[in-house]
Amino acid sequence: MAAAAAAPGPGSGPGDSPEGPEAEAPERRRKAHGMLKLYYGLSEGEAAGRPSGPDPLDPTDLNGAHFDPEVYLDKLRRECPLAQLMDSETDMVRQIRALDSDMQTLVYENYNKFISATDTIRKMKNDFRKMEDEMDRLATNMAVITDFSARISATLQDRHERITKLAGVHALLRKLQFLFELPSRLTKCVELGAYGQAVRYQGRARAVLQQYQHLPSFRAIQDDCQVITARLAQQLRQRFREGGSGAPEQAECVELLLALGEPAEELCEEFLAHARGRLEEELRSLEAELGPSPPAPDVLEFTDHGGSGFVGGLCQVAAAYQELFAAQGPVGAEKLAAFARELGSRYFALVERRLAQEQGGGDNSLLVRALDRFHRRLRAPGALLTAAGLAEAATEIVERVARERLGHHLQGLQAAFLGSLTDVRQALAAPRIAGKEGPSLAELLANVASSILSHIKASLASVHLFTAKEVSFSNKPYFRGEFCSQGVRESLIVGFIRSMCQTAQSFCDSPGEKGGATPPALLLLLSRLCLDYETATISYILTLTDEQFLVQDQSPVTPVSTLCAEARETARRLLTHYVKVQGLVISQMLRKSVETRDWLSTLEPRNVRAVMKRVVEDTTAIDVQVGLLYEEGVRKAQSSDSSKRTFSVYSSSRQQGRYAPSYTPSAPMDTNLLSNIQKLFSERIDVFSPVEFNKVSVLTGIIKISLKTLLECVRLRTFGRFGLQQVQVDCHFLQLYLWRFVADEDLVHLLLDEVVASAALRCPDPVPMEPSVVEVICERG
Repeated sequence: MAAAAAAPGPGSGPGDSPEGPEAEAPERRRKAHGMLKLYYGLSEGEAAGRPSGPDPLDPTDLNGAHFDPEVYLDKLRRECPLAQLMDSETDMVRQIRALDSDMQTLVYENYNKFISATDTIRKMKNDFRKMEDEMDRLATNMAVITDFSARISATLQDRHERITKLAGVHALLRKLQFLFELPSRLTKCVELGAYGQAVRYQGRARAVLQQYQHLPSFRAIQDDCQVITARLAQQLRQRFREGGSGAPEQAECVELLLALGEPAEELCEEFLAHARGRLEEELRSLEAELGPSPPAPDVLEFTDHGGSGFVGGLCQVAAAYQELFAAQGPVGAEKLAAFARELGSRYFALVERRLAQEQGGGDNSLLVRALDRFHRRLRAPGALLTAAGLAEAATEIVERVARERLGHHLQGLQAAFLGSLTDVRQALAAPRIAGKEGPSLAELLANVASSILSHIKASLASVHLFTAKEVSFSNKPYFRGEFCSQGVRESLIVGFIRSMCQTAQSFCDSPGEKGGATPPALLLLLSRLCLDYETATISYILTLTDEQFLVQDQSPVTPVSTLCAEARETARRLLTHYVKVQGLVISQMLRKSVETRDWLSTLEPRNVRAVMKRVVEDTTAIDVQVGLLYEEGVRKAQSSDSSKRTFSVYSSSRQQGRYAPSYTPSAPMDTNLLSNIQKLFSERIDVFSPVEFNKVSVLTGIIKISLKTLLECVRLRTFGRFGLQQVQVDCHFLQLYLWRFVADEDLVHLLLDEVVASAALRCPDPVPMEPSVVEVICERG
């Protein structure tokens, strides 16, 4: 029952007082439980698993300090039914068991710790006891040692003072012995070549001899030493002037001479003179490699030779000079800077001569490696001799070579473009020579475009080596800015595109020289190439250039739109010139056919003249040729009878009205006047109108030029009746075939009407042929 479980003890009787010994056991357990909670950092609420905040003085709180079992039981009996009392008992028994289990767990978990702590304390007591004994023995020994030391110091006090005096006398005697032996030591060092040791001996004794030179004995030693020192200085100067040793040995000679008190100004001049001789020997060796007799080494070997020989020697000279003659101040530094500037300029001239021999090569990798080593080698002397400007001069040389390489690549691109044009000329001429079909214009155009683009990419990859991260000079402002924007983009890429456009336009500028010998197909191909550049290629190339060369320069560059406009204008000029050339070819045939025929005595026409058939054939060939490169274009809506239209149009009411009066002798109106009046109301034809980039526009321009030439030639001739009829037949034949090539068929009809009308005006007996007969002849032709 809950009352029994909540009693003060299991053995307490009803008469036992709660204040007895059995009642104290739960109180002790609660105190122990509270200490454990404090050890583990648990609060009252956390330990009981209930929220904090109940009244701590509540006697019914099982976990409170003022819990009263009797009050708790009375409360339960008053407030709870029997079933709830049974449940409370069961729950209380479970809690008691859980608390017992937790207590056992706490004891078991901390038992080993308690045992270990006990053992540790026991060991510490033993160790401290031993340590105390050892400290006592140490204190005793230190007292004994202190006593012995005091007795020894008291015993040796008098002897210590005597020993100190004797030691001072001994040191003085050793110094005097060194001074008396100094001349012999100096002589021996000079004989053995130990010049450095002799100078150190002289330096140690100089101040003493100078101080006591008034004493005869010291004066004699000083005189002997001065004679030996003079001989030593003479030998050092002789060794220095011979110049057979290297720079370190000569620097040592100068250092010893300075230590002997020789004038620094004179030694400075001699040092630079000897250094000049050695460095000039290196320059002569480099110049010999550039001579015509032996084959010159590659540029990388040349720069390595110059870097290890001349530049390395210059660094040694500069370092030794600054170490030896630092006391000279700005004057000495200026002498060294002038010395390095003069010899450096000669070295740079040799390097530029050797680099100039590399300008003919196409690969930049070896040249860039050589420039990188050249620039790296000059970092050290540039840092030592900032006033000489060696590093700046080396950078200028690298920049100048880079600009020259850009010019060389531009020439290479121009030569590649001209070579592609030569290949196109040969390919266009090959079928006529060998009698076989060659590559089509579309294939030739693709070959030229791919060849030019591959050369551009190769050039960009080649000059990109100048901006590689591993190259020492790539971080210079020029190669991060001006080289990328003004050099690669403007000078190389934009310059080549404009050069290509200028070269293409040169075929249009001099028709008598270049234009006459230029195949028309080449003009057509170039116009399409420039048009392709305007639509896509220029933008692609410039984007590729900007991606490879990250421009950090703010200088203005040519916009893409400007280049595209120039390329489009070039394409337009080429296409216009193509129209003129092809129109001129057909016009020449028509002009000769008109001028070489006797139109007054010609026979009655039975066939179409061969020249008209040739004109139709050539026009068809041009149509096929242009169609390979250009789109069809827009045509005006054709009439339904365009292909079946007979030449009766020339004898229609309009044409009859034009020249009918010439048939009637009593015509009241002059024929020329009637023709001129009709021209006022006819549509004006612009023969040389702008050509658009399509096939219809090109063929329209060629046909207009050809028919206009035919018209002008007809106006200069006199025709008989049959001559007029032959012109009528020829024009009808042309009308049957040419209308399909032009944008507006009325244009062909109008021009051919003018031709027949002009022939009728130039005919004394203008009797036209019946339209049905004309149709029969043209169909048969």
